[in-house]
Amino acid sequence: MGQLMLNRVMSMQRESRHLQIQPHNGPADSTVDRKDSTCKQGHCSQGDEAQYPGPHLPQDIWCHICSLLPMRDAARAACVSHAFKRCWRCYPNLAFDMITLGIDIESCGEDEIARRFTSKVDHILKNRPCIATKTLEIVFRFYNAEVCNIDSWFQIAVTPGIEELIVELSSNSGRYYNFPWSLIANESGNSIRHLNISRCAFSPTGGLCFKSLSRLELTDVDITGDQLGFILQNSFALQRMQLTFCNKIISLKIPSHLQQLRYLDVFDGGRLLRVIELEAPNLSNFQFRGHRKVQISFGVGLQFKNFDLSFPGVLSYVCADFPSSLRYVETLSLGSCREMIDTPVLPSKFLHLKHLNVDLNTLTFPSTYDYCSLISLLDASPSLETLVMNVLQKKMLHESIVGDTSPLRQMPGHRHDSLKTVKIIGFSSAKSLVELTCHIIENTTSLEGLTLDTTTGHPSYSCLTNNIGKCMLLHGDFMVEVRKGLLAISTYVQPKVPSGVKLNVVEPCRRCHDRLL
Repeated sequence: MGQLMLNRVMSMQRESRHLQIQPHNGPADSTVDRKDSTCKQGHCSQGDEAQYPGPHLPQDIWCHICSLLPMRDAARAACVSHAFKRCWRCYPNLAFDMITLGIDIESCGEDEIARRFTSKVDHILKNRPCIATKTLEIVFRFYNAEVCNIDSWFQIAVTPGIEELIVELSSNSGRYYNFPWSLIANESGNSIRHLNISRCAFSPTGGLCFKSLSRLELTDVDITGDQLGFILQNSFALQRMQLTFCNKIISLKIPSHLQQLRYLDVFDGGRLLRVIELEAPNLSNFQFRGHRKVQISFGVGLQFKNFDLSFPGVLSYVCADFPSSLRYVETLSLGSCREMIDTPVLPSKFLHLKHLNVDLNTLTFPSTYDYCSLISLLDASPSLETLVMNVLQKKMLHESIVGDTSPLRQMPGHRHDSLKTVKIIGFSSAKSLVELTCHIIENTTSLEGLTLDTTTGHPSYSCLTNNIGKCMLLHGDFMVEVRKGLLAISTYVQPKVPSGVKLNVVEPCRRCHDRLL
């Protein structure tokens, strides 16, 4: 939007033949006339109009147009327009990264990159008037504690009125930046709406007043559960929270005073997390992905709409310990790389469940697992309309139906009359998988479409959807199973598909895999 406005105004200036192009011999800041009036607290006085050729607009209009531009475009505009010179000095959205600052990582070593990055950020901030910053974004993957002056950058830019603070740092040394939490423990923290911190140590020792905070994202942050509690203590406006690889958290508590919280995503890369306590009363979307089972407790009255769990044994966990909070779920996603027992019969029902995703994608899934045990999930979901399964395995260990002369099992008494769409990714010749597929066809009168994908199902592997124009070659064992899967489909599945059901069989591209097929 801002770029379109800029193009229109600049076009009007060119048509007037009065635009005066200024010479540019360095960063945009160095060309700014220091005697120019500046915007106070991020706003310009409407009476203080710049003397420039072109459209006659109040200075605050120019500043608004400038604020809609990406930072690099705003700096470029300041080099060719007196009006934008003044606006650049009060530009409210600061985004410092390698591309914006024009640093070529191929031209020098990491230490020199850190020095150049620091020099450019120092120059911009130190030549900036004392005006309010709305957004501060620092993204730098060559962080060097001996060179980067991040503390001083925060002291200059993190002021009352800031709304968005994004800090994404990384270094080959693995050393974390110690985030100066005290800078946002006062008025500056009150206005922050979005806080995104990555690869930092965040160690508050007291409560923080984030009364405007609506979105919190912490990625690979050195923080404990108690320290996170200091952030949440006064975050009454919080609506979304995402925790990724915050591996020092053992017990995650989501307190009941977070009444605005709707979305919670937890991605656990460690093995310390044991307990998640969900007490926020209006939490409706929850996602957890981890390497081990965690104990999840639910507050009274929670009613989830979207629920996503992924860890070994999750199918058995959800079905055996069925929480009442899931009775109202509409979209359920379950991911497991290992199930030691078959999926048990559920003690209750997902009365409102419409979309079910089951991800059993792994290198090798236990050969003892019976895919037909998933019928209990279908039975517990009378309103289910969409089923997506990913059973992709690098090496299939299940008993193959190819060469098996025993008849397919029949499981009468099960009806799935709301199910319309079924997709199975990584379809193989596993006998119990073929039996499950045939069962769905024979016991689902509402079925409209069935997709059996014998490939990886990933767009990057296909020449039709990747950027290299050819498929990524699949290894020999996988292609052997693809052939068996296609044979199982043509022999056992296809003859059972009613004429009103659209069967879509996806196989590897013959142009790229013709010799292997």
